[in-house]
This record gives sequence, C-alpha cells and structure tokens, in this order.
Amino acid sequence: MEFPQLQIQTTRGILGLQIDKPIQEIEQPKATQQIEQPAAILEMSTTRPQLSVDTTENRADIDLKSPLRRGDENAQYGMQQLMEGIARRAQEGQQLMRIEDGGNALVNLIKQDTNRPLAPLGIRFVGDRLKVHTSFTQGTLNINASTQKPIIDVQINKPIHNYTQGKVTGVMEQYPSIEIDWKV
Repeated sequence: MEFPQLQIQTTRGILGLQIDKPIQEIEQPKATQQIEQPAAILEMSTTRPQLSVDTTENRADIDLKSPLRRGDENAQYGMQQLMEGIARRAQEGQQLMRIEDGGNALVNLIKQDTNRPLAPLGIRFVGDRLKVHTSFTQGTLNINASTQKPIIDVQINKPIHNYTQGKVTGVMEQYPSIEIDWKV
C-alpha cells in the first residue's frame, strides 16, 4: 500500500535594514578674550650708609698736622723751651755766683753747652693703624610693592551645532514562502 506523501518546502523571510547614519557637526569657536595687566606699583626709599674715618692722630704721627694743631704744639714747645732756658740760666747764674769759692765754674758751663747729646737716629714705623678711628652707620632700604589685579574681559561664543537625523528603513530582501505538495 502506498501512503500519500506530504512534501513541505519553506523559504524563510529575510528582512534587511537600510540605515542612513545621522550626521552631527559641532564647531566650538574660541572664546574672545582681552587681558590687561596693569604694572605693579613699586615704591623704594633708602637712607645712605655712612662711613666715617678719622685719621687725625695717624696723620699727626707722620707730621701731617692741621695749622691750628701745629700752632698749639709749637706754642707749647716754645713755652717748655723757655722754661727750660730760664731754669738753665738760673742754674748757671747760681754757679757763677759761687765763682769766688773757687773751682772752674766758667769752664764747666762751657763744657755743658758743648756736650749736649745728639738726637737719636733710627728707623721707626709711622702711622699707627690703631690710631685710625672708624664709625659706620648702617643704611636702610624699604621696598613696598603693590600688585594690581588683571583686567580680564571674556566673551564665550556658543557652539555651532548642525544635526541631521539618521533613518532606519526595513526592506524585505527575501519574502517567506511555503510550498506544499501532495503525492498519492
């Protein structure tokens, strides 16, 4: 016996998508800015340092004296020599008064005048550095700086935005089908 046969053949459906991508364009213009920086205010004040060097005594050691000091010293030396001369003459007078006592008073006086000691001759260092007097007054420096704030002017520019929307369309690339066949 023969059985009837049923044959079924199917074709599946294929759905395709047609996609148009979206287009987006964004442009950001730079901000417009102006910056100005005023100069800082700088104030400075100073007092000068002072150095005082007194070499009066040092210069006197090497015989560089002021006219007033030299005059005072000469007057003092003259007064001293005058007093020594008066004392010497008085002593000589005392010796001459005793001439009647005998002795060689006159010869002794002449010998005393001729036997005076000579001034010492030698080398000496002039200008003692310890006799230089110095004084120093320190100077000052005051600085006052005042900063100035910058002047900033900024204008922000909005972005330029263009957008084209995308699109998706369904397309049947293959339609489904069924074929049924009977055989007896």
